Amino acid sequence: MTDLFSSRADQLALSGAPLATRMRPRTLDEVAGQPQLLDPGSAFRRVVESGRPVSMLLWGPPGTGKTTLARVVANHADAEFVTLSATSAGVKDVREVLADARRRLANDERRTVLFLDEIHRFAKNQQDALLPGVEEGVLTLIGATTENPFFEVNSPLMSRMTLFRLEALEATAIKTLMRKALDNTDRGLGKQGLSIDDEVADELATRTGGDARQALNALEVAALLAEAGGRTAIEEDDVAEALQRRIVRYDKTGDNHYDVISAFIKSIRGSDPDAALYWLFLMLEGGEDPEFIARRMVILASEDIGLADSRAIQVAVAAADALAYVGLPEAAYHLTHAALYLAAAPKSNAVKRAMGAARDLVQSGPSPTVPPHLRSTGYSGAAQLGHGEDYVYPHAHPGAIVTQQYFPDGVEPTVLFRPGETEEEARIAGYLSKVDKALGRAGRGSEGRGHPVDDFGQDF
Repeated sequence: MTDLFSSRADQLALSGAPLATRMRPRTLDEVAGQPQLLDPGSAFRRVVESGRPVSMLLWGPPGTGKTTLARVVANHADAEFVTLSATSAGVKDVREVLADARRRLANDERRTVLFLDEIHRFAKNQQDALLPGVEEGVLTLIGATTENPFFEVNSPLMSRMTLFRLEALEATAIKTLMRKALDNTDRGLGKQGLSIDDEVADELATRTGGDARQALNALEVAALLAEAGGRTAIEEDDVAEALQRRIVRYDKTGDNHYDVISAFIKSIRGSDPDAALYWLFLMLEGGEDPEFIARRMVILASEDIGLADSRAIQVAVAAADALAYVGLPEAAYHLTHAALYLAAAPKSNAVKRAMGAARDLVQSGPSPTVPPHLRSTGYSGAAQLGHGEDYVYPHAHPGAIVTQQYFPDGVEPTVLFRPGETEEEARIAGYLSKVDKALGRAGRGSEGRGHPVDDFGQDF
């Protein structure tokens, strides 16, 4: 009787659940999208269909099927499916699950699949508590995360799990799910006799950004609005009202944070002001820290423009100052101003290349000793030590250029700065050619422009 009442309660609970929950796929064939995981012969599909699952990490955006796939894994293995959320569970909860899993394995010979949602939110000690159960095979752990697990999950735990990456669903997959929901009479909206034309379905699929859960829940609200209006066709106005506003698919605290700022910087570096503005406003609309954006533009002004247009650093710093002075939303004007200026400015990485060359020379050369004539003379007794002796004051000579040693003893005078090919840098190169001639130094060209990964190891 207990099982009968429990089953009836589950049915009633499901009938009142959101459409996305009611339509959750129960088999691999019902899952939409994710061909890299679900196509015949794929590693994930073979693991699931074997009925002997391994501990795994499912990494992907919200609404892409991580929870669904975990349930399917447990079903294929005929295992007990237990869920924990890292936002509310602690070490005590983990230990209780492990104890129950041991008893279940010993008494019923039934395995346990523990689905840990948002595993990236578990602290190190909480993640460590999972290790014994995973290592001993007491349970199969399936962790779900929207964050880059290489940053957020402990290495010992990562090494014991297989990583599978999920992608945002294509619009065609979202539309397939919506059609199924409208046709399904048991779990979906089939009894309501509703329809949606392709154009409206395209709009809903596009505006939910590859999130199946969001799309189905929005479809359910749009269906209610259509019915309230006495219509059987879901219209564009119903979808617009259900969504309220454009959904910005941007997680300012996650991996997307780094990908989008990278796209923004690379668009400016590539002199595409339109793409730069798109990424800028994706960040601003998504709630990104505007100071982070401003700092990146200040760096870019010297890293990617530099002496090609020295006003670029002034514009970038002015935008950062304006942001601090007026704040958002008005400071969006100044960030836009700076992004457009930087994108339209001539580009040169001569400053960056000079930094790298100087750093390499310092790290590979001998410990330097400042030549006596270059040493400080700003204190009494310096002359007695011979400091400053034989120093030649450049301003006392025509053109302020004199033949004089500036590198330390033991370090061969080396060309570190090579101007780029912009008009302003050509002028600088012309002047430096005179200096090089006076100093007996080899001329400098613009070769060796370098790799886009910056000197601090960040691929922006």
